[in-house]
Amino acid sequence: MPFMKGKAPIRRTLKYLQSGSLVFKDRVKVFCVNYNTQGLHHEGAREFVFWYLPQIQYKNPDVQVLSVKNVTPSPFITCFFENGEKMLVDMDSKTKEEVHDHLKKVICKPEMLGNKETTSKETNLSEDCSCSLRQIYRRISFTDNVLPSNTFLYR
Repeated sequence: MPFMKGKAPIRRTLKYLQSGSLVFKDRVKVFCVNYNTQGLHHEGAREFVFWYLPQIQYKNPDVQVLSVKNVTPSPFITCFFENGEKMLVDMDSKTKEEVHDHLKKVICKPEMLGNKETTSKETNLSEDCSCSLRQIYRRISFTDNVLPSNTFLYR
């Protein structure tokens, strides 16, 4: 299989993407990771992006996920919320597991709530169709007001 070649091909499997546990609260609209490709204090941030960012993108389809490289002296995460507020998370000299656990406590849904919402989404397909246009419009208008024009988007 050609997709099983390269560095850590397990990251490209559906089973790996579905096993992610970082399901953000609904009010999180933009998730931005800033880090450098060199330096010891950026190692945890690089590993976090390498291992967990694909899972975050898969588990949070309504969240815009950004990755900004080599423009900051210290690694950090910025989360933008639907009410216009933003939150900064410091990742300087932390391991990928420490960052993962901190994000799980701060901006993720509780485990039981996440499971209830996924089952309710599957049963309410008629409501989902009518609301999807409003969500797309809301997402477009939100990102136009918050993000600078030179931001790189990864989806």
